[in-house]
Amino acid sequence: MTAAAFSLGNAPAARPVVVAQAAAVPPGRLAVSEASARQALADGLLLRPVNSILRVPGHMHYGDYRWDEAGVPRGPTWVRVDLKAQIMSVFRGGHEIGTAVILYGADGLPTPTGKFPVLAKLKEHRSVTYDAPMPYTLRLTADGVSIHASNVRWGYATHGCIGVPAAFAAKLFDAVSVGDDVLIVGQA
Repeated sequence: MTAAAFSLGNAPAARPVVVAQAAAVPPGRLAVSEASARQALADGLLLRPVNSILRVPGHMHYGDYRWDEAGVPRGPTWVRVDLKAQIMSVFRGGHEIGTAVILYGADGLPTPTGKFPVLAKLKEHRSVTYDAPMPYTLRLTADGVSIHASNVRWGYATHGCIGVPAAFAAKLFDAVSVGDDVLIVGQA
């Protein structure tokens, strides 16, 4: 067994997860042990069992993302956001297919934690409140908290939304459906 870090990211923070080499994972991935997945589920860190995560060499930086769905079977899609690690992970059929460094809400406008269904998808949305473009919007709350494309750079923040790199946002927008779940964990 090898120890990694279970925030499932590889960015401004580590990726803790205990992994074991297993035969049935697609190439370019690390297997997640059943015990680690079970414990993460019990701790509320996952919504569903996870079989593998993307192998991401080194640390990711602001604006970085990885997307690889090769060899991953069809299945339910859901998203995990770790505010403390500043990482988003996208899962399909028990396998991570995408991960990105994120922005989140600034002081005074925090990003909420919990489980949220995607309420709406708006490809070319513009915030009326902030008069700002929010391409590839995935609306999570009735008051407007969303996942959307942003200029993900050090020192930047959102007004409570989750900002992701534009190219990643386009892939995420295509991968999720209205009703798919988003789990937001950690305190920033």
